[in-house]
Amino acid sequence: MLQDARDYQILFLSLFLGLGIFTRDWTLQPLIIGVAIATSLTVQLLASLYIHRRIKPAASFDPALRSALITALGLSLLLRTGHWTTMALAATLAILSKFILRVNHKHFFNPANFGIIAVLLFTQDAWVSPGQWGEVGWYGLLFVGAGGIVLKRVGRWDTTAVFLSTYTLLGAIRNLWLGWSWDVLTHQLMSGSLLLFALFMLTDPRSIPDARSGRVVWGVAISLLTFVLQSYFSVTTAIFWALFALAPLTILLDGQWLAPRFCWEGKIEHHY
Repeated sequence: MLQDARDYQILFLSLFLGLGIFTRDWTLQPLIIGVAIATSLTVQLLASLYIHRRIKPAASFDPALRSALITALGLSLLLRTGHWTTMALAATLAILSKFILRVNHKHFFNPANFGIIAVLLFTQDAWVSPGQWGEVGWYGLLFVGAGGIVLKRVGRWDTTAVFLSTYTLLGAIRNLWLGWSWDVLTHQLMSGSLLLFALFMLTDPRSIPDARSGRVVWGVAISLLTFVLQSYFSVTTAIFWALFALAPLTILLDGQWLAPRFCWEGKIEHHY
């Protein structure tokens, strides 16, 4: 029986990656996936060793390689590039963001999201394909079922529920206002990338607000910005830009609503 919620995430993300390769005809190079995994694990190990030896020599050493593997799988699922160096850069920046961009001993950027946006901004060889799953169909049931198992274990289902509810409501209002067919909204909601984002990336318990009230505000804010970028600026990757832009909001929300900090091992860290 899997004990750590990250084990479930690794299992499900690996399954989704395999499904994408073998059933959606993704043209993913094994080298690119290998680079994402190897780079993420290596950078995580080296950075953890540095922290352990220079800053916390008395603490027990835990390199948190599970978290690095989750980041690598997320990059492999969402980021596309033709050169392994671009994926290596994305993985390196993703992992380092956890160690460098911290406030009150907590990182506030989702690592995979940070890596994706970084290479989109600074290279000419990276892109995200939101429509790579097409209309998800039975994939959607698999995503929701797998995501539900993980969210139940980490207790962050409220974030996904608020985000998707707000996004659906805004889309429904716009549909009514413009007199569009409901097929338009259904098509948007059946995006595999949207479901993967809402279930696995948006709910990273180590980088989102600790308190439920903060997570509700967080989910609504990201949904609103996603809707605006997508509907009025035609940004197809709006969900990723919205999460990146509003990541610092976590700092303010944690200051407004104090709550125990999540710990993967099942313990609660009381950092107020």
